[in-house]
Amino acid sequence: MKTGNGTRLFINEVATRDGFQMESRFIPTDDKIALVDRLSGLGYAKIEVTSFTSAKAIPALRDGEEVMQRIVRRPDVVYTALVPNVRGAERALDSRIDEFNIVMSVSETHNLANLRMTREQSFAQLAGVIALAKKAQVPVNVSLSCVFGCPMEGEVPLATVQGWIDRFAALEVQGITLCDTTGMAYPTQVRELCEAVTASRAALEWTAHFHNTRGMGLVNTVAAVEAGIRRLDMSLGGIGGCPYAPGATGNVATEDVVHMLQCMGYDTGMDLAGLVAAAAELEALVQHELPAQVSRAGHRLTRHAPPPDFNDIVTRAREREHASKELQP
Repeated sequence: MKTGNGTRLFINEVATRDGFQMESRFIPTDDKIALVDRLSGLGYAKIEVTSFTSAKAIPALRDGEEVMQRIVRRPDVVYTALVPNVRGAERALDSRIDEFNIVMSVSETHNLANLRMTREQSFAQLAGVIALAKKAQVPVNVSLSCVFGCPMEGEVPLATVQGWIDRFAALEVQGITLCDTTGMAYPTQVRELCEAVTASRAALEWTAHFHNTRGMGLVNTVAAVEAGIRRLDMSLGGIGGCPYAPGATGNVATEDVVHMLQCMGYDTGMDLAGLVAAAAELEALVQHELPAQVSRAGHRLTRHAPPPDFNDIVTRAREREHASKELQP
């Protein structure tokens, strides 16, 4: 692994969309707004605030318009949301969205299971969203699911991934997010794929999105960064997941990744102490323990007091040392 040497990375938060949509408890609207406002001051490049999917499909985010309209906007933060179709795009525009995030899977089986459409049907629908975004002069990012593998099909050929990238690039989208939707990625694969696709389309804004399903989220993040990726999705506390990855803990945790990258010498622009404090508030909101590690253990240089009887321990150790020296000839 290489040291960061101050390389600037840009962090995107997805807990308020990708995370909250997986929670069984509805998070009150005022609490969502307060969390987004708190996160806005912690150094993020982008926050995925909500989804403009139908309330019937994702009831946890049925308050998307109100949340997006009431948050306090900071000029240095991009406020994005998931936009599934033209109707959702129209709702998003009414809510003054900064960017459309559109999603489809590079796996036919996963796309059918998750979106109830073939990939061609998804592409045709999303092409309509892109056309509307162009007219409104709103940037579009495409999140491609299952880039690193499909839980139903297995490996997804690089040529397939590249083919969908090329088709969206032809529609002049701004960016592509490479999503490890169910946590199947591994470091050498990540590095090879990221190097290949970014070299083919250098003008695109590239983002990596990892889940920690099999405990490889952190090392996959390092692999992506060393391959040249400079934008990273992550989720506060590690909440989130996918219904097609049973037992998965969720997305890679923001505070864990930021802590690691800062230790390695990368400039994330993030307030780590603020993240840990926000994660504590998030845990109270979701009412269950978060899978993140740094929120519990603290920074690696966090110092702890010695045990209460430490002075006695020292005294006894020195007495033994003194007695031993006296016995020496």
